[in-house]
Amino acid sequence: MMELLFLNEGDVTELLDMPGALSVVEAAFLEHGMGRTQMPPKSYLYFPTGDLRTMPAYLETAGIAGVKIVNVHPGNPEAGLPTVMAVFMLNSIETGASLAVMGGTYLTDMRTGAAGGVAADRLARTDAAVVGMVGVGRQARTQLRAICEVRSIETVKVVDRSDASCKRFRDGMKNLGCEITVMDGIRQVCDCDILVTTTPVREPIVADDWILDGTHINAIGADAAGKEELDPEILRRSRIVIDDPAQAFHSGEVNVPLKLGIISEGDIYGTLGEIVAGIKPGRTDDGEITVFDSTGLAIQDVSTANHVYQQAVRKGIGTRLKLF
Repeated sequence: MMELLFLNEGDVTELLDMPGALSVVEAAFLEHGMGRTQMPPKSYLYFPTGDLRTMPAYLETAGIAGVKIVNVHPGNPEAGLPTVMAVFMLNSIETGASLAVMGGTYLTDMRTGAAGGVAADRLARTDAAVVGMVGVGRQARTQLRAICEVRSIETVKVVDRSDASCKRFRDGMKNLGCEITVMDGIRQVCDCDILVTTTPVREPIVADDWILDGTHINAIGADAAGKEELDPEILRRSRIVIDDPAQAFHSGEVNVPLKLGIISEGDIYGTLGEIVAGIKPGRTDDGEITVFDSTGLAIQDVSTANHVYQQAVRKGIGTRLKLF
């Protein structure tokens, strides 16, 4: 008899915390930097109201593989649904058998937040204490949680199209112990040590002259061709770190400036994996501007899902489903 373990979103939420996500996502970037992963680029299906993506990966050292199916539908909140929803399947590399199917929405939020935390740990100034957040959706919450794990954050400045969303964000993140202030505009938010952008825009909303020397930026929102949040002039004077060349060049923050010739591939400093693996240094100067261009990697999903699965087996959580 062949069984797989089914874990719903509640199970995944119970089993996955930010320290655990940070640990396994950092390990995934290390494997990526060392060239010990297989990860074809995301494949996309485009719909009138959004898109659907498949994301497979194999981590050689961990000996585990899997695939995530994830959507991005910006209009979903109006229907009471998350903008991003996902399902993940974990597979044995020995037999190819499905080991687990789990809700991937919370997992996606957490592993993306953890990637931002790993980047901030390597690229933000060690004395960074002020975070600015452009956009306060689900991803903003996990970004801030991860950053607070790696830096002693005192103040958080937030801005969003909706004041009500900012107030909900402030109320929901009180447990972090930071002073959270709702600002009137993006320019005010940019007066910070670490800037996080998590919007779905296709035209830059962060101006070059708003960014101060020494700032680290986690550019999270650009995850499809044509999207960009930052004035390309910011990139021209920054140390640009990407998660993966194939994905970043196609759909990351750098995709439009590359297509327009504003920057070239030679302007990209390297990958976060190379920095985690010690192949390249992270921040070397307190005055430089650093940018992490995050597109979200399938290796992050596989590593995090395997962590959840191992805990579920150990704790006896989940439902066993008979396949054959």
